[in-house]
Amino acid sequence: MNQDYIIPNDWSILEEGYDPARIKSSESLFSLGNGAMGQRTNFEERYTGPTFQGSYIGGVYYPDKTRVGWWKNGYPEYFAKVINAPNWIGIDVAVNGEPLDLNTCTAISKFRRELNMKEGWYRRTFEATLANGAVVAVEAIRFLSMELDELGAIRYAITPLGADAVLELEPYLDSGIHNEDTNWDDPFWETTAVNGAGSRAYIEARTLKTHFHICTFMDSRLELNGAVINPGGESQGEGKRIGLGYRVDVPAGQPLVLFKYGGYTSDRNHSRDGLRQAADRVLDKALSAGFDTLLKAQAAAWARVWEMSDIAIEGDVKAQQGIRFNIYHLNQTYTGRDSRLNIGPKGFTGEKYGGSTYWDTEAYCIPFYMATKDQHVARNLLKYRYNQLDKAIENAGKLGFTGGAALYPMVTMNGEECHNEWEITFEEIHRNGAIAFAIFNYYRYTGDYSYIPEMGLEVLIGIARFWNQRASFSEQKQQYVILGVTGPNEYENNVNNNWYTNYIARWCIGYCLEQLTKVKEGYPEDYDRVIGLTHLSDRERDNWKKVVENMYLPYSDRHQVFLQQDNFLDKELIPVAKLDRKHRPLNQKWSWDRILRSPYIKQADTLQGFYLFEDQFSLEELERHFDFYEPFTVHESSLSPCVHAIQAAKLDRMDQAYAFYLRTSRLDLDDYNKEVHEGLHITSMAGTWMSIVEGFGGMRMRDDKLTFSPRIPKEWKSYSFKINFRHRILKVTVTGKGCSFELEGKDEMSIRVFDKRVVIRPGSTTHV
Repeated sequence: MNQDYIIPNDWSILEEGYDPARIKSSESLFSLGNGAMGQRTNFEERYTGPTFQGSYIGGVYYPDKTRVGWWKNGYPEYFAKVINAPNWIGIDVAVNGEPLDLNTCTAISKFRRELNMKEGWYRRTFEATLANGAVVAVEAIRFLSMELDELGAIRYAITPLGADAVLELEPYLDSGIHNEDTNWDDPFWETTAVNGAGSRAYIEARTLKTHFHICTFMDSRLELNGAVINPGGESQGEGKRIGLGYRVDVPAGQPLVLFKYGGYTSDRNHSRDGLRQAADRVLDKALSAGFDTLLKAQAAAWARVWEMSDIAIEGDVKAQQGIRFNIYHLNQTYTGRDSRLNIGPKGFTGEKYGGSTYWDTEAYCIPFYMATKDQHVARNLLKYRYNQLDKAIENAGKLGFTGGAALYPMVTMNGEECHNEWEITFEEIHRNGAIAFAIFNYYRYTGDYSYIPEMGLEVLIGIARFWNQRASFSEQKQQYVILGVTGPNEYENNVNNNWYTNYIARWCIGYCLEQLTKVKEGYPEDYDRVIGLTHLSDRERDNWKKVVENMYLPYSDRHQVFLQQDNFLDKELIPVAKLDRKHRPLNQKWSWDRILRSPYIKQADTLQGFYLFEDQFSLEELERHFDFYEPFTVHESSLSPCVHAIQAAKLDRMDQAYAFYLRTSRLDLDDYNKEVHEGLHITSMAGTWMSIVEGFGGMRMRDDKLTFSPRIPKEWKSYSFKINFRHRILKVTVTGKGCSFELEGKDEMSIRVFDKRVVIRPGSTTHV
């Protein structure tokens, strides 16, 4: 059974009723972020029940020493951990001397959470009876500012019910935190200063080893009947905590309202000796504006985001809620303003997987950011990889590759590989291909070729060199083979000739050769500079051509399909439909040995290649491969349903495509994989967007033009989306009767719809 407590709603994530078993899941689902920082939605007041407290700062990490049973040459020395930052949201509350703690209250009613995705805020309300018999109502509203991205704000209102009460509130900061994800239970932070001034408080700390310096700060205002109440004394710091105490006699029925402003300043953006002064500047702006004005600005900022990135679905509330949930979290995880940041697989919602960058960014996320932002956002993601090319060459060198060969990391914070499972670190090398494909995809979509001569060609050369060295010539086959790899399907390790890996390796080398010719002809100065830097010779290029022309791709004449890898047909080919449900998910029920010997596929593997390179295969070939591989696919990767949704839609199997869409869009909301308490699947959320735009909308790039082949699930009345294509905004609307296009700007646009040319003119609606 999937979880089903989230109430369907077009624009909000809603939960009603207090259930301790749901706390951790909801802390993930209602998470907040603004691109620079984020947090799980832990309670502001004390909570002694099971909880996963987490606040995170973009780009701040700790190199947790690798923990393995048997060290192997080439292993990374550390696993980069997204680290839990000092807590600024805390507000201790006592009623007539009794601490407010929902875990110890004798009765809780009217408990409700709302994440308003349209305006970017979170609200929690409840009524509680404490152990001493006091009854209170609480309303807490919180948001992380999209405009002042070092600032968060809380409005915490508590009302005594039935009788007057003495309320004590202590807003505080706390650096005595720990990571859920740690290899050795080492401390990640050193607290260097705890101090306060008036209503303000500061904790300065630095990470061990990486020496990131931050200042966690807060200020607060307390109001009763609109009148400001001053605290009884100065901020009181002790150890790793500092708080400011208020004690107020409050009449029954009157809310006591605490406004708390907090956040982080970091030496990534300020001088180390100026962090407190930077915090004061943020707090001055917050107090000058006030909570209500900041909240209005938050709604306006999110309105600008939604104006471009929204997908509107008519007639299916669960589908609508799902896509907006995904788009919302993508936008609060990465804004594109800071090219040093990237899209982590958990974003700001948890710590699992570590690192900030996986191949997910290039394979899944870049299309979303290209189409819903200005192209510089996607260019920043490519620049991120260029800036880490030296580290990619260093990573390859640790595995024995030479001469400038580059292997981009599976997991990284700074470009250095920090994933330490051998079957991933050493063998899941197809990730290298995603980087090259993203360069191709960026130019194909934006028309901006400048990235390739300026930066991309060096990246492509490093990747091509890696593939050339990784391939070996088989005397038996008289072809080049790639041995000992893990493909996208991580339920098979150390296989030979994974088709997707071999295919993308061949493509990468060929694409690099094409770009060398193009840059030489069109950008001779850049060409000479790059050749001077890389020392690429004609002889080396000739060797590359041999690999391209003679790469082995396993194929079954009997089934008329490319084989996922050598010996795939030796497995006992029992389809997933014949598996007992009690065995699912396999990764939680079966031994790894049993999984590896099975035919079951975690996510699209051969079909991943058909997705990326669909122009190189016929519709009949896609159908044959889809029918062969999908029945063995368990979709236990968050990245799996979206690819299958796109391909099912292309095959006009809309019932199947719709089922895959619901699974990808509600993967976390309905907790398909029973792990949402650990955090959300941020990078796969971009695949949800692709399921609609590329799947149902059929959007593609062909011959330098946009093409569409729209379809609509029978459950929907209509859907619409916008894309930014080469600085022109196109709105697409699809109904059961047809589709229409609206173009912003001044210049007309020629597109193709079901292979027919259609000219779209600004200021009018074109119906097809």
